[in-house]
Amino acid sequence: MHKIQKVMTALAFGQYSKGIFDYAAALAEQLNADLIVASIINERDINTVGCITSMGYDVDGDHYVSSVREEREKTCRQFIEEAGFPMEKVKIIIEIGHPVSKLIDICKEENADMIVMGPKGRTSLETVMVGSVAEKLFRHSPVTIVSYRGGT
Repeated sequence: MHKIQKVMTALAFGQYSKGIFDYAAALAEQLNADLIVASIINERDINTVGCITSMGYDVDGDHYVSSVREEREKTCRQFIEEAGFPMEKVKIIIEIGHPVSKLIDICKEENADMIVMGPKGRTSLETVMVGSVAEKLFRHSPVTIVSYRGGT
């Protein structure tokens, strides 16, 4: 088995994200590994904002993206501080796109050795729901996935 040097955690910033982050940070600390926090702003949500704008409502897609990005980064920095994980060993990546393909791309680009994620994202629906990000990642990930089960 090769040395785990980079642990990536995929966060949707729902109610389970703090537990998932804490688990990933503890695992990375025990392995003396760097931590990559990846979060994807779903392009489907941005398209929905665009549709609402086209109906004449005063909603700005760019403002939506910047607000979500800012909130996620702020929350992530708070998680890092509360966990006591060294900031210099963390890389925060927040991108826009299709969650599964973007997470796989980030995993490959960053040479992650494993992914820590939960079975639930922003909703409390179990992964048996067809189309869930967790279920698809478990099938297509190029690296080992550790499923955080606490708080579920």
